[in-house]
Amino acid sequence: MNISVDDEASHATPGRDGDREFGADLVCLDVGVHVDGYIADAATTIDLRGDADDRLVEAAEAALDAAVDEVAAGVDAGDIGAAIEETIEGYGYTPVLNLSGHGVDRYDAHTDPGIPNRAVDRGARLEAGDVVAIEPFATTGRGKVGEGSLTEIYSLEQERSVRDRTARQVMSQVTEEYRTLPFATRWFDQSRAEMAVRRLEQQGVLHGYPVLKETTGGLVSQAEHTLIVTEDGCEVTTA
Repeated sequence: MNISVDDEASHATPGRDGDREFGADLVCLDVGVHVDGYIADAATTIDLRGDADDRLVEAAEAALDAAVDEVAAGVDAGDIGAAIEETIEGYGYTPVLNLSGHGVDRYDAHTDPGIPNRAVDRGARLEAGDVVAIEPFATTGRGKVGEGSLTEIYSLEQERSVRDRTARQVMSQVTEEYRTLPFATRWFDQSRAEMAVRRLEQQGVLHGYPVLKETTGGLVSQAEHTLIVTEDGCEVTTA
């Protein structure tokens, strides 16, 4: 689970201590689950600010609804992006332009086709049977994210021979339990596991996902569903 707060857009998750507390914040919960490698990805944003008078959460949810309404076999993904962009801008906010939805495959959470959050001239054309995760992000900022300094989520890039015993144990657990799916460092029992994870990233065994933050400090909301494309529409699997 990703738990992103305020200007954080993605890849934020608790570390081993898990002691983060929330105040009057905008909190996004992004959850992925799988059964035998078949993945569902969903997200929603919860407003804990109490007296906020903006409609940032509503903008992302409305954009997701508009995007889902566009989906069918033969539809250009750029048209879905246009629906997202138009809806968010209609609420007076900006879509996060350098984040996008994505295809989903067995044991692969991010594949083609990409689903942009803005209008593009030539997007991928959807086909019946495609599984896609559509995830609009709305922000009060300029609409771009950059990498922060913290990384707690990783996935397997490629198996390699490593000398360090703890690193070998970590790699073994990853390949056996998570395969190519993302995992969090707090899931390991070994006291030295976090150091081993960093070492495996340096060696190209693991790929790290730094926390992504809105570059101007703007608040970010997100909504997401996973769906299966059909000839005349789609079936939402996370509704």
